[in-house]
Amino acid sequence: MSGLVHIVDDDASFRRAMERRLKLAGYEVATYASAEHLLARLPGEGRSSCILLDVRMSGLSGPELQTRLSELGSTVPIIFLSGYPNIAATVQAIKGGADDYLIKPVTSDTLLEAVARAITHHELSRGLKIKLDMDCGRLAALTPRERQVFDCVVRGETNKHAARSLGCTERTIKAHRHMVMEKMQVQSLAELVSVAERIGALASPVEHTL
Repeated sequence: MSGLVHIVDDDASFRRAMERRLKLAGYEVATYASAEHLLARLPGEGRSSCILLDVRMSGLSGPELQTRLSELGSTVPIIFLSGYPNIAATVQAIKGGADDYLIKPVTSDTLLEAVARAITHHELSRGLKIKLDMDCGRLAALTPRERQVFDCVVRGETNKHAARSLGCTERTIKAHRHMVMEKMQVQSLAELVSVAERIGALASPVEHTL
């Protein structure tokens, strides 16, 4: 599996060892001597990646970096690495959104399995975000009247009810409904409702005004 792994650890020999293992497994690797170093070169979301993050470091700790990245909106999965087994710290890290919590020394198999899971997780979340952005873009491209019809349809209103609500004929509603389905690139009402739910359009209906 390909992907980019960011290694954040203040132990230079450990960084080199991890980098060597991961490159042999086919991953691209970027290393950072501190949390601050990574923040200065904030990882982008443009490719599937993950972060191997030491818990205890000088300056910002691993958990503090996790919090900072979350505040910055990063969705890159984090795998914590610690030389000290600590159940409370593990629970806190996982609750904070970490993908895994590994104890040093880490075997190659354990490391590569955790990285593969995290890379896959990021790949899936990136795919969902791309799809969500496309759905939002299509919704924004609807005309005001098409958006009104969209809202009526996803709330389960019949053509007759929608026509009465919007002050037009059923034929007009049917024509707009056809355009809505076409522009939103869906084949069925169920699919349209699913899209509306996914992008949060069911919770904020538009008022019926021209």
